[in-house]
Amino acid sequence: MRLQDDRLLRALYDGIFEQPLWQSFLDILRDTSQSDFVVVSFRSPDDPTLTSLYSGEQAGEEVDIIFTRRFADKPMPFWEMREDRVYSMAELVDRADPLQRAYHDEVLTPWGMTSQYSVRVAEKGGTDVWLSCFGRRPLSVSVSARLSTLAPHLRTAMRMFMALEQERFRSELSAEAFRKLNFGWLTLDAECRIIDTSPHMERIFERSRALRRGRYNRLVAQRPALDREITAAVKMLALDAAARPIAFNLSRDPLMDVLIAPLRTKALVSQSRPVAIVYVNGDRESQADRCEQLVELFGLLPSEARLAWAIAQGLTISEAAEQLGLTVETARSYSKKIYSKTGARGQAELVRNILTSVLAMA
Repeated sequence: MRLQDDRLLRALYDGIFEQPLWQSFLDILRDTSQSDFVVVSFRSPDDPTLTSLYSGEQAGEEVDIIFTRRFADKPMPFWEMREDRVYSMAELVDRADPLQRAYHDEVLTPWGMTSQYSVRVAEKGGTDVWLSCFGRRPLSVSVSARLSTLAPHLRTAMRMFMALEQERFRSELSAEAFRKLNFGWLTLDAECRIIDTSPHMERIFERSRALRRGRYNRLVAQRPALDREITAAVKMLALDAAARPIAFNLSRDPLMDVLIAPLRTKALVSQSRPVAIVYVNGDRESQADRCEQLVELFGLLPSEARLAWAIAQGLTISEAAEQLGLTVETARSYSKKIYSKTGARGQAELVRNILTSVLAMA
């Protein structure tokens, strides 16, 4: 391959990371083929919409309106093209077909395009891809040869792009689930420096002072004693990848817990080797906010709401009474009213009713 084709191939594979996609590739192909317009179009099997990316001057507004109204569906037999075979305009436009003749006369001719070469490839997942070069003057037959050479590379590039899109989609679904559960994660190296984080983790940093990014990108806990414990745990996990995960409570109000586990899946690309993953779970609201919401939701008195929230956090009646400065008898009296107002028949059902109510989405 000539140097210009090498440059073209690099741009084709780099194009899956570009925005707009493949813009450099299309610009280079238009320049080296001396085309006036180059377009790549693709359609996934589960979406009939045709996505097109182009380089060059598009048809004027009037021609574009005609194309959209009359020919956007199937102006040419693109779906009948054999894979990897390059077609010329004469092969694609059948003058005996009224629709194709109208497309030629009402779109291509006013646009000024008299020459065309197109190739179709199909990715294994079912995605069809068309690459076309248009010219106002006759295009060289070398353009046909170039498209033929590019076809297998275009198929591979599209396969890579579809795989990346699928992973991006899965990642977005996972991130949304983590966001709703108020979970986040981050990976650390042996010096407790942050290597990577989930998108929601950044929001947790912004919302809570219990955990933050420190100098040199180091993970820092607000309480110095806890910060030393977390640092020691990470160093221990760096030495023993088979060690058990370690849990810490960062804050009771609002509630925030972390679980630090050895990272057994090694990253292929990283400036520093991650040794541990930290899972973070925290409530978005303070205890006072939650109690106020319980008052609104179940019609509890503020004192009853405070007891209900304490029980929902796993405390027994006795433990909750001590925490709130109540006698056990008073707490038991409150609990009966709480069960009645929330419709719970016992402590377990009370916890379930509170944690599965709309408060979970608040």
